[in-house]
Amino acid sequence: MFKIYNNFIISRKLKKSILLIGNFDGLHLGHQKLCNEAKKYKKKYKLKLGVLTFNPLPVMFFNNKMKNYRLTNDSQKFILLKKMGVDFVINKRFNLLFSNIKSEKFIKNIIVKKIDPKFIFVSSNFRFGNKRKGDVKELITESKKYGFNVIKPEPLRIKKKVVSSSSIRDLLRKGKIKKANKLLSRNWVINGDVQRGRQLGKKLGFPTCNIDINNYILAKPGVYSIKVTIEESKKILSGIAYLGYRPTFEGKKLLLEVNLFGFNGNLYKKTLNVYFFNFIRRDKKFKNKISLITQMKKDLTKAKLDLKKKIIL
Repeated sequence: MFKIYNNFIISRKLKKSILLIGNFDGLHLGHQKLCNEAKKYKKKYKLKLGVLTFNPLPVMFFNNKMKNYRLTNDSQKFILLKKMGVDFVINKRFNLLFSNIKSEKFIKNIIVKKIDPKFIFVSSNFRFGNKRKGDVKELITESKKYGFNVIKPEPLRIKKKVVSSSSIRDLLRKGKIKKANKLLSRNWVINGDVQRGRQLGKKLGFPTCNIDINNYILAKPGVYSIKVTIEESKKILSGIAYLGYRPTFEGKKLLLEVNLFGFNGNLYKKTLNVYFFNFIRRDKKFKNKISLITQMKKDLTKAKLDLKKKIIL
């Protein structure tokens, strides 16, 4: 049974397990490789597999003005980890008190006394403890004292480049959604609530719903072909999305607006999963509404052609 903990008080049955430590934002192919390596140990030694991760991400905690950064929210992360064969997750609240724990105390008082794993899997650039002074070398040295084993698999490289959350964020910022999707092994998705908007899309003949993008990474502003699922429904809807500031209308606020083909229902306050398929065009300011509507019709045609292609959600 999959368990989620918000502290280090875990079941005794989960002691002497395999533990993966990291942010695991995006659960991309590199993370999947690490998890698959750990699952070999899980099968061989008949152990449970756990993940220690943090909320908020440490980089966001130390840069409190940083907003649009994440590839996945916690809910998505947990769903993906469960699918990947993880048995339990410790989702530790990252705060000032926790950030001040010295690396040797982190190992002794938390890793050993609280979690007591048999194997620890980490990436080669793993850092921990106050001012990130702890590293894999220290973890390996301390493992000999406390009796756990540190496993540091080689990172996944594609075309000689390491697959990382940072590289995927860069691709999304550049509008290279197809390449990002390949490294994620699935379509990048924003999970958000529908908010009340100004009804501008409806007035233009393209009714849209506004999605709260919360802390998700800001992909390149523009138009995308998408598919959407409404939470608690298995139905998959096709559509087109606009991500930007509405420069034609002198907009100031970042918006994610979704137009669903052939859908007439009310989605206000519903939670949607918006799956990004292809980048159609960049955001731009149009001379007038007529020019904008003409372009929107072209975008719609392009999106429908895109979505005919067989791409896995």
